[in-house]
Amino acid sequence: MGHVQRTAVRQLLPGIALLTALAAGAAGLAGCTGGSGAGAAGDDKGGSNAAPPAQPGKYRSLPSPCKAVDVKRLRGLLPAAENLPPEERDALYAGTADASYDADRHVGCRWTAQSSDETRLLSVGFERVVSYDRALASDDDKARQVFVRQLTDARLPFPGPVTTAAPTPTPTAPASGTTPGAPAGSAPPAGTTPSPATSPPELGSRVLEGLGNEAFLDDKLSAAGATAAQARTVRIVFRTSNVLVTVEYSVQPALPGIVPPSPETQDRARQLAQDLAERFNQ
Repeated sequence: MGHVQRTAVRQLLPGIALLTALAAGAAGLAGCTGGSGAGAAGDDKGGSNAAPPAQPGKYRSLPSPCKAVDVKRLRGLLPAAENLPPEERDALYAGTADASYDADRHVGCRWTAQSSDETRLLSVGFERVVSYDRALASDDDKARQVFVRQLTDARLPFPGPVTTAAPTPTPTAPASGTTPGAPAGSAPPAGTTPSPATSPPELGSRVLEGLGNEAFLDDKLSAAGATAAQARTVRIVFRTSNVLVTVEYSVQPALPGIVPPSPETQDRARQLAQDLAERFNQ
């Protein structure tokens, strides 16, 4: 009887082993299938979240600032004294470069013209802005942040209004205290008021349009004094892609009581800024 039982057990063992192997294989297959699906989903998710970094800015280098301004434009901005020797005249228009430790990042140049009537100063500066993490901000984005900070420091609103001052008509009325056909010094007829003296309009500081990607103009007039002449300084800052350009133009008469006109000083600085913007677009 015992022999029969042992024979039956030996006959059942291969079947049990086969069933166990099949069950383990099925479980392993299911596990592999599930793992593969999770891995694929994870890869797809990671790939969709990784945004490509921003491209570098348009400009990789900066022009030489002392050579960036046309000599003809310099002569209009900085008229030299008539008795200035030729070698000193050449040195005046050659300019003096600012000290720079990285000519591809920040450069500038300055000019000074003095005469018996006035002193004029001009400076031009170029700054190339670079983003050290273009996955977060592009070079252009960083340059715009620098521009907005300078705009805020100038206490101008952003984006700011764009104003255009209407030209003041040339007065045609006779001088105060005279009437047409009357001798000088005679009083005006009863019921009339003398024409007040006119002065050029003050255009003031403002945001500019049509200059680079964005621009502003800062116009400052120094305080008047009994012996000190008032100096007017016009600073224009504009951004073109990842480069910021600064033009600063100052006019100071030699004698007090003479105020440099706002329209003329601003117009000269704007023409130079427009020249530089076109140079970058070439």
